[in-house]
Amino acid sequence: MTRAIKMIDLPAEYLQLQSQLLPKIDALLLSGNYIQGNAVKEFEKELSIYLNVKHVISCGNGTDALQIALMGLNIKAGDEIIIPAFSYVAVIEVICLLGAKPVLVDVDPTYFQLDNHLVEQAITSKTKAIIPVHLFGQCTNFDELLKIAKQHNIYVIEDTAQALGAKNHKNQFLGTIGDIGCTSFFPTKNLSCFGDGGALFTNDDELAKKIRMIANHGQSKKYHHEIVGVNSRLDSIQAVVLSHKLPLLNTNLQKKKEIAHLYINLLEKEPNIELPKASEYTEASWHQFTIKVKDGLRNPLKTFLQENGIDAMVYYPKSLGQQTAYQHFYSSKNLVSDQLCTEVLSLPIHPLLTEADIIYICKNIHNFFNAES
Repeated sequence: MTRAIKMIDLPAEYLQLQSQLLPKIDALLLSGNYIQGNAVKEFEKELSIYLNVKHVISCGNGTDALQIALMGLNIKAGDEIIIPAFSYVAVIEVICLLGAKPVLVDVDPTYFQLDNHLVEQAITSKTKAIIPVHLFGQCTNFDELLKIAKQHNIYVIEDTAQALGAKNHKNQFLGTIGDIGCTSFFPTKNLSCFGDGGALFTNDDELAKKIRMIANHGQSKKYHHEIVGVNSRLDSIQAVVLSHKLPLLNTNLQKKKEIAHLYINLLEKEPNIELPKASEYTEASWHQFTIKVKDGLRNPLKTFLQENGIDAMVYYPKSLGQQTAYQHFYSSKNLVSDQLCTEVLSLPIHPLLTEADIIYICKNIHNFFNAES
């Protein structure tokens, strides 16, 4: 009988939380404090303590967090923002919405992070910020990146949507090291809610004040609009969910780490794939377990796994410059990013997976390549 193994099993996760979580949601609904209430303030405080960062400002989603960060740093039309060419579209989308110019820089082929050497080459007099995306829960050599940014007097905005809970080699949480950190609480993230949600992190008091105003229509207080803002707020119900799940984050990350190590042990002798490696600069959160499949066999392997009940996803099938909306920013220098899009395949790695599930997945990968040879 074919097993059914999902990339993430949200209904099963909910059933584990249901008995303790529903009374908290019910109490919130009975309070009538649905917008900007105590639940949101409490969650922001709890997350700031967890991350050891002075300010957590919640917002509507991770994309909004990136846009608000850029607005908070006064990014204007014509300003250049350096981003990785291999990433989710949100990071380029918000730059273009503000009229700024995204500068696509290639990533390294092993960890899929910004290549710092290429970052330095891409800096011009118009460069105002770098947005390293901590893809799949890892980071680049952050000390080196911060040194480059400081030398050129440019900001660093961390996209931590896939790396909340991960740390660098100095035991600092990713998202708290640059000028601003941004994250998403989308249902598939390390810390997730039951819908959309996001947040920004900073240790700068004045910047935090400005960010909070921007996220709430530019208001310093109700009906006093001092700057141009947006309407981006975390719902109180989602704050209750996040407060309930935050104490479980470390345990869940440890489970994912154990699953990653099991994958590596079971697949390390498979010559047709390249396994992900944990960077020396990161205590990874293993948001995804992403292999590289050689010789044009990625799509056939994906199909084979799905036929055997195993979800597998391609993050991402196109680099940012290959997307129709952003082709005019394409650079022929993004060779690694373009190649990765033909090879990467992410395997299930959520905390509810069992050892038997991972053995089944790996057995099917071996079976596929044995049939091909």
